[in-house]
Amino acid sequence: MHLYLEHDDDPKTLQFVAEKDAESERLLTTPEFEADRDAIKAMIEREDRLIATTRRGSWLFDFHRSADHPLGRWYRLPADLAPLPDAPWEPIFDLDAFCAQENKLWLWRGVLTCPWEPTRVLICLSDGGSDPIRMLEFDCEAKSIVEGGFDTPAVRSHATWLSRDEIAYFGSIDRESSTRSGWPRVGRRLRRGQAPADAPILYAAADSDVYGSCAVFDPVLAGLATDATTRPIRIFTASHEISNCSLFIEDHDASLRRIDLPTDIDFGFNQSHLVWLAKTDERIPAGSLALQPLPLKPDQTDTRRILFSPGERQSVSQFLLMREWCAFVVSDNMEPHLFVLDLTKPDAEIQEIALPADVQTLSLQTLYSDLHLGDDTLQIYGSGFVQKPSCYHLNLSNRQEPLELKLIASAPSYFNSEGMTSFLLEATSEDGTKVPYHIALPKSWTKGELPVLLYGYGGFDVSLGPYYSGVIGRWMEQGNAYVMAYIRGGGELGPNWHRTAKGHGRHKAFADFAAVARDLVARGYSKPSRIAGNGGSNGGLLTGVMATRYPQDFGAIWCQVPVLDMTRFHTFPAGKAWIDEYGNPENPADLDYLRSYSPLHNIKPAPEISYPPIYIESSSNDDRVHPSHARRFAARLEELGHHPLFHEFGSGGHGGDGASSELAARTALGYSFLRETIVKAKGA
Repeated sequence: MHLYLEHDDDPKTLQFVAEKDAESERLLTTPEFEADRDAIKAMIEREDRLIATTRRGSWLFDFHRSADHPLGRWYRLPADLAPLPDAPWEPIFDLDAFCAQENKLWLWRGVLTCPWEPTRVLICLSDGGSDPIRMLEFDCEAKSIVEGGFDTPAVRSHATWLSRDEIAYFGSIDRESSTRSGWPRVGRRLRRGQAPADAPILYAAADSDVYGSCAVFDPVLAGLATDATTRPIRIFTASHEISNCSLFIEDHDASLRRIDLPTDIDFGFNQSHLVWLAKTDERIPAGSLALQPLPLKPDQTDTRRILFSPGERQSVSQFLLMREWCAFVVSDNMEPHLFVLDLTKPDAEIQEIALPADVQTLSLQTLYSDLHLGDDTLQIYGSGFVQKPSCYHLNLSNRQEPLELKLIASAPSYFNSEGMTSFLLEATSEDGTKVPYHIALPKSWTKGELPVLLYGYGGFDVSLGPYYSGVIGRWMEQGNAYVMAYIRGGGELGPNWHRTAKGHGRHKAFADFAAVARDLVARGYSKPSRIAGNGGSNGGLLTGVMATRYPQDFGAIWCQVPVLDMTRFHTFPAGKAWIDEYGNPENPADLDYLRSYSPLHNIKPAPEISYPPIYIESSSNDDRVHPSHARRFAARLEELGHHPLFHEFGSGGHGGDGASSELAARTALGYSFLRETIVKAKGA
């Protein structure tokens, strides 16, 4: 069906995109859209904001977009000053000026710190928002790009510093260097000024894996070992599937030894310990968090300690190993709890840290950019749908201080939350499963008539959670509600919550989302014509299924960068990495199941059915989910007598990134669609 739309440069494809873009802009570019766009742009560019800093050497760092620099600048501040908006932040890298000089759009993707010289970094830049990454060496002291320094090609890539002059470079520079899904397979010992193809191979994962990677920790460099003969610890990872891997540690003879662990885990390590989260019951109950000594020698005894075993509706949402501490967050029925453990004491008790009231979501981040550097100061960010984010420090290195959070700064208000509320509810899915969801309510609303934006994802073990957003707040200020659904397929309630909806259980995720929509009606908040389903990527698949399988439960569908042809997703390289999650279209039994819900294959002609208004959004340079999914879905709907809206943005990649003006316009266009449908309760 419309396979020509898989070819980006086909004249018919270009004409289709141009015509559909013009139509959506004509219908959605309203005065209200312009007001939203301008307001969202101003939010992105605000200077009075909560600054999430990272420390390197004697400096704190921050990246920020502004009205004068819509692509952003990287700033530094002396570390002895408070990281507040009115502090004397000094710009050291101007991305707008760099792009103008190169006559090319690069987007910020963070930096990699050199532990041997912490103000020497690799700046990571995305090619127009797509997955390919260019790494460019930068000197934060000199405030300049390093002449003759590392400058890698823009390909799917990642790296780890091996020394002052070498990195372990994993880059998909050719087919041999890539896995079948297009991610980096081969790691090379790359020296400054050397072409990647000329660098010797350090490690190689299998072609059938998703990617290979390397992590390094040097106890001597970190000041945690005094014996100069102590070697850096190198662990190589072969990621067999997106959430399945094998770990290999390098022995003294440079051979690699597989660490005896299950493959279905998440993990972290430092100079002495390894922590891992079990996703199956192979060794310990799924969802349990285990700590054990790092197996530096082949015959080392495994003395595992279980830090947490989940009860009903409990899961570990985040964990990390620092130099001398382990920290982890437990979600108990979607409520976060923070725990820490002192690794220097063999029999130390796990301690819970008191959190501020009403925190719905918690995230952890070390103050220092690299584990080799600094101390174990933990930065903790807490927020909620109607609770402004705040940053707290927990100084774990000073054992003379009580273990209490110290407030560093809070974000300003991005909207008037007076009278707004947010709380947890649950719906009952068709098989009796209780599905939690958060609802955020405006100050005032009419029973049974509340416009609701219902968001979901439900796949790949991804966990959602409440967050503070000026965009959502503006939506609520206009008298509307926001709902986030924690459906199966995600990781919100632990590994089994994900596994249940993998493969031939995918329909359970779809049923869960529809159940939340119906529960909103049953509780008297809204009615179907006032509910819009929204999601992107795998969530785009979710909303595509809502349109074709549950059209009676929704008044609109906002479908972003979606996967919609479940019979051909694997024909694009990146899609091969999703076979473990969805199934293999080359397998007849899998194909039958995939076809049973594939949105593209379940569109019925207009005389038989009336679909809710649909807005399909994609990016021309999305190289993770090819935009042909969105194009072909729109074309097929139109062919069968329906009238979808479609917009393909010229850049932004899978994440829809871009300059502040582009980000604002893209978001505002979606909210304009909602205003013209569920708010006005009429078709767009």
